[in-house]
Amino acid sequence: MSAQKEIKKITTHTLLQLKSQGIPISMITAYDYSFARLFDAAGIDVLLVGDSASNVMAGNETTVPITLEQMIYHAQCVVKAVNRSLVVVDMPFGSYQSNTDTAVASAIRIMKETGGHAVKMEGGAEIADSVRRIVSAGIPVMGHLGLTPQSIYKFGTYTVRARETAEAEKLLQDARLLEEAGCFGIVLEKIPAALAATVSSGLKIPTIGIGAGSHCDGQVLVMHDMLGINNEFKPRFLRQYLNLEELVTGAVQAYIRDVKSRDFPASNESY
Repeated sequence: MSAQKEIKKITTHTLLQLKSQGIPISMITAYDYSFARLFDAAGIDVLLVGDSASNVMAGNETTVPITLEQMIYHAQCVVKAVNRSLVVVDMPFGSYQSNTDTAVASAIRIMKETGGHAVKMEGGAEIADSVRRIVSAGIPVMGHLGLTPQSIYKFGTYTVRARETAEAEKLLQDARLLEEAGCFGIVLEKIPAALAATVSSGLKIPTIGIGAGSHCDGQVLVMHDMLGINNEFKPRFLRQYLNLEELVTGAVQAYIRDVKSRDFPASNESY
C-alpha cells in the first residue's frame, strides 16, 4: 500500500472529534508551497493561510492592505503542497464587511480558485448573517474573536482584549452566536486565559488559541514568529522553536565568503 493511501485527511469533522476526545489541535500559518509541504509532512492538523501575509510576506504594518487576489494567490500555493492538513484561508479586510452578498461572493471565489477547505472571518454579531449565508452555500467558516487585527485602527493597540466585564460578556455572547450561525471553530486571540477556558468549555465547536492560555482546544502561531525568522517580535505568548534569522544569516555570510575567496565552486562542484 502506498504512503499516500495511508494518509488520513483532516476535515472540519476531525476537529470536532479531536475536541470531544480531548486531543489538542495543532495549527500554524503558511503562505507558500515549500513551507506548507514541510508543515503538512510534519503532521500539522491545520494550515492557516493568514492575512498576516500582509505583514510577514509583504512588509505592511497591518493586515489591512492585503487584497482578496493576494490571499487567493498565497492559498493556491499552500493547497498544492498539502496531502493531510486542513487548509483554512483568511478572508481579508474589505472582502466581507460591507454586506452579505459581498461576503458570500468572496468566500466562493476563495473556495473555487484556491481549492482551500474553509475560510476564516473576524468578528461576532456583526458578521453572523454573513456566516449563516456562507455556511448555507456549503462553505465551512472559522470565526475569530478577541484581538481582531483587521480592526486594529478601531482598537488603536494590540493589547489584550476582554479584560473588562462588558467586553468579556460580549465575547461570550459572540462565541455562542458564531457557533449557532454554523462556525466549525473559533480562534481566540489575546484574551485572558480564564475567559478562554470559559468560552472553550461552553462550546461544542473547538477553540484555537493564540495568546489565550492552555485551556483552548488547540493553538496557532505565525510561522515566522515560531521559527524565529523575525526576532524583533517576541510577545509573551510566543514560544520560539528555532532561530532561523541567525541560522540563515550565518549561512548566507558563509556563502558570500566562499564566493569572494573563490572557494565556491570547487572542482567537484564544476562540470
